[in-house]
Amino acid sequence: MLHHLFTDHPASVGESYLAHMGQAFSFGFTMLFAAIACILHGFFPFLFVKTGSNTIRRLHERMVTHRDRRTMMAPGTLAR
Repeated sequence: MLHHLFTDHPASVGESYLAHMGQAFSFGFTMLFAAIACILHGFFPFLFVKTGSNTIRRLHERMVTHRDRRTMMAPGTLAR
C-alpha cells in the first residue's frame, strides 16, 4: 500500500525510487549552491553574474527535456 506513495511518481518519469532520489538530491544541491551565488551576487554584483540564469537553464534542460525522453522510453508509461 504505502509502497506506491514512494514509487508511483518516480515510475511516471521513468526512474526507480533510488534513481529519483539521486536526481532530486542533485537538483536540490544545485539550486542551493545557485541560491548562495545569487545572494552573494546581490552584495557583490561583479560576482556570479550569470550563475543564476545559467543554473536555471541547465536544470530546465535536465528536468524537462530529459524527462520527456525518459518517459517515452520507460516501459509501461505514456509520453506526455
